[in-house]
Amino acid sequence: MDALDDSAVQAALTGAGLDNWEVTSGGIHRRYTFDDFSTAWAFMSRVALLAEARNHHPDWSNSWNTVDINLVSHDAGGVTERDVDLAGAIEQLS
Repeated sequence: MDALDDSAVQAALTGAGLDNWEVTSGGIHRRYTFDDFSTAWAFMSRVALLAEARNHHPDWSNSWNTVDINLVSHDAGGVTERDVDLAGAIEQLS
């Protein structure tokens, strides 16, 4: 799968209704904020199961009630439709 250029990534995000995701130099990014650590961790657990089933795993971090997710297809050297699809699936969990 080929990497998309930044304008194609932005168009794909907009077309998929993923306005809360942003294009960064390292992929696509979204920050989720929850009421507390337990809720953030539960979200991460659901994302982990989703990612494992798709064999496509995010680069992410958690600090108390905040989860930062970055998606990029390292094997393609950038963002692909696979990343946009995973972002859409993650949005359905939030």
